Amino acid sequence: MNIIIGNKMLTAEATLRDLNGQNVTVPGDLDVKASRVLAELRSCSRVLVAFSGGVDSTLITYLAKLALGESVVAVTANSPSLASVELSETKKLAKLMQVKHTIVHTEELNDPNYVSNPTNRCYFCKKELGQKLIQLADQLGGYAIVDGTNAEDLQGHRPGAAALSEKGIRRPLAEAGMSKKDVRELARLLGLPNFDKPSMPCLSSRVAYGEIISPERLLRIERSENLIRSLTGVKELRVRDHGTVARIEVGRDERKLFFDDAILDKISEALRGFGFDHVAFDVTGYRSGSMNQSSTAVRDGKQ
Repeated sequence: MNIIIGNKMLTAEATLRDLNGQNVTVPGDLDVKASRVLAELRSCSRVLVAFSGGVDSTLITYLAKLALGESVVAVTANSPSLASVELSETKKLAKLMQVKHTIVHTEELNDPNYVSNPTNRCYFCKKELGQKLIQLADQLGGYAIVDGTNAEDLQGHRPGAAALSEKGIRRPLAEAGMSKKDVRELARLLGLPNFDKPSMPCLSSRVAYGEIISPERLLRIERSENLIRSLTGVKELRVRDHGTVARIEVGRDERKLFFDDAILDKISEALRGFGFDHVAFDVTGYRSGSMNQSSTAVRDGKQ
C-alpha cells in the first residue's frame, strides 16, 4: 500500500503480525490508519519511543518493532510520580515484544513550576521528559522520537501534548487519525496483553491543583491504591489527594466491589495510617479529568 507522508510517497512494507508471528487481518479503515503509522515509522529509519506501558505507547512500540526491527529503543521515564508496579510492567512488556528498553530518570520534582501543581502541571513534566529523550537521541545518534499520543489526546485540557510538540516529538497514531477505540482494537488484534488496560496517568494527577506535590505525598497515594487493589481487585481506580482527604474513585461497574463493611473498614484504617484524616468514597464513580472539573468550578465561582 502506498502512503503519502508530507510530500513523499512511501510503501508500508511491514506486515502486521501478532506477538506469535502470525499475520493479522485488519478491517477497512483501521488497516489504512495502521499502514499510515507503519509508513511514517519507516520514514524515520531509527526511533526512540516514549514508553509508559499504557496501551497507546505499547501499540506504537510494537508497530515500530514491526516496521524497523532492531532499530527501536523503548524509553521509560522513572520518577516518584510513576508507580513502581507500572515500571515493572514496562519491563515485562518490552521483553514480551523483544524491544530494547532503557530507563531514564526524570527530575520534574526539582522544578518549582511542577511542584506547585498548577493546572498546566503536565506541561512541565512533559517538557522534562522531552529534554531527556532529546539528550538520549543525541547520544545514540540518528534517532527520531515518537510517542503514543492518539487523536483524542489532542482534544481538551492537554498541556503535556503541547510540551512534547514543542520538542519536535512525533505522534504517528494521532497523525493517522487513530482514536482510543482504534488503538485498543488494533492492540487486541495484535495480541498485546494490555489492550483493555484502563488509562493510568502519573500519580501526580491524583493531587488537587494548587496542593504541593512531594515524594511523600505521591508515595501515600501509591500505597493507598496498591492496598485497595489488593483488597478488592478493582481495575479502574484513583485515590484523589485533597490534602487531609482521600477521595476514592472507581469504575462505575466496579463500585459494588466496595459494598462490604469489612473491606471499607480496612481501607479506612489503612489510608488513615498513610496520613489522611478522612477517607471518602465518591459514589459517582471514576471520571477522567475530575480534577480538571474541580479547578474549572473554582475559577467559575461554582465551588
